[in-house]
Amino acid sequence: MAEAVLRGMTWDHPRGVDPMLATSAAYAAAHPGVTITWEKRSLQAFADRPISEMAETYDLMVIDHPHVGEVARQGNLLALDGLRDAEMAALAAGSVGLSHPSYAFGGRQWALAIDAATPVACLRPDRLETPPRLWSEVLELARAGRVGFALIPINALMTFFGIARNLGHDIGEDPDRLMDPSAASRVLALMVEIAGLVDPRCLTLDPIGIYDWMGRGEDGPDYSPFGYGYTNYSRAGFCPHPLAFHDAPGIERPSPQGTVLGGTGIAVSAFTKHPEVAVDYAFWIAGAECQRGLYTTSGGQPGHAAAWEGDACNALTDNFFRNTRATLEGAWLRPRYDGYMGFQDVGGALVHRCLTGEVTIPATITALDAAYRESRA
Repeated sequence: MAEAVLRGMTWDHPRGVDPMLATSAAYAAAHPGVTITWEKRSLQAFADRPISEMAETYDLMVIDHPHVGEVARQGNLLALDGLRDAEMAALAAGSVGLSHPSYAFGGRQWALAIDAATPVACLRPDRLETPPRLWSEVLELARAGRVGFALIPINALMTFFGIARNLGHDIGEDPDRLMDPSAASRVLALMVEIAGLVDPRCLTLDPIGIYDWMGRGEDGPDYSPFGYGYTNYSRAGFCPHPLAFHDAPGIERPSPQGTVLGGTGIAVSAFTKHPEVAVDYAFWIAGAECQRGLYTTSGGQPGHAAAWEGDACNALTDNFFRNTRATLEGAWLRPRYDGYMGFQDVGGALVHRCLTGEVTIPATITALDAAYRESRA
C-alpha cells in the first residue's frame, strides 16, 4: 500500500481517545506505509466546533449523530453507503438500538456507529444493592441525600426530553411548538423538584463529573438516575470505587423507554487524500470483530451488538452491557434537522435556568417554543 498519513479528531476522555490510538496502531501494523494520528478536544469544544471546519483539517472524525442534518446539506463528509454493501448490511444488522441508523440522513449514511450510549442508572454497589425502578423511589433516595444528577445545560435538556418520552409525550412533531404545554410543564415540575433535593453542585456537573464524584470521592452520592453511561467506571482499576450501571428508572411504570440516544460514529472527510484507507479503517473499527475485541479491551464503549452480547465484554465491565441493553434499545432518536444543534444549545440553557429558579416554568416553555420555531425557520 502506498504511503498514507491520516489525521483524526476525537474527544478527550479515555473512552474517546484510547480505542482510537489502539486501533490505529493495530491497523498501521497490518498495513505498512499507513500512519493514523489522533488529536483530541474537550467534550464541549469537540461538540462546538463545526464539522465543516474539522473536515478541512482531518481525514477521520468521531462525530455525534445530531450533526448529520447540517452535514447532509454541506457535503463535507464522504457518504459511506454504496461502497461496501455487504459490510454495511452487517453493521445495520448489528446495530444496538438506533445507533447505526442515527447516522443516516437524506438517504445517505454519513458515519458508522462505533460507540453507543444513552442515559442509564448508576450506583455504588457497596452502598446500594438494587436500583430504583420508579421515579417515586428515586425521590425517596434523593430526600435522603443519596442521589447525584448530571444537570449542566445539555444534560438537563436530555433529561427533559427523556422524561417526556418515557411518559409518551411527542417532541418536535408540531412545527409551531416543541411540546404540548401541559406535558412540558409537568416534566419541568418533576425536574425542579429533584433539582431542589440534590447537592447544588449537580447543576455544574456532566456525567463524567458525577461518576468521578461517585467513584473517586468518599462523599459521593450512592445513585444517579439518568446519565450517559461510561463503561470505564465499571472496570476494575479505573477508579477506587467501581460503579455499577443498570437500566434507567421509569416515571410512572418500570420501563426505561425514552432516554435520548447518544454515542458516536466514525466519519470520513470528503476532502481526504486517502479515501480508500480512511474508509477501510472506518469499516474495520465499526465491525463486529474489532468492536468486541480490541476496541472494547482498549477502553472503548462499542456500538455493535456482538460486543454488547459477548461474555468477555460483559465480564470486563461488570455486565454493563447486559444491565443497560433494554434502556439503549428503547432510546429515542432526537431531531437531526439542519438547525437543531443551535436549538440544543439554547434549549439546554433555558431548562438549566428553570432548574436554578432564574426563570419560571411557564416562561421557560414559552422561550423553548420560540427557540424551536426559530431553529426550524
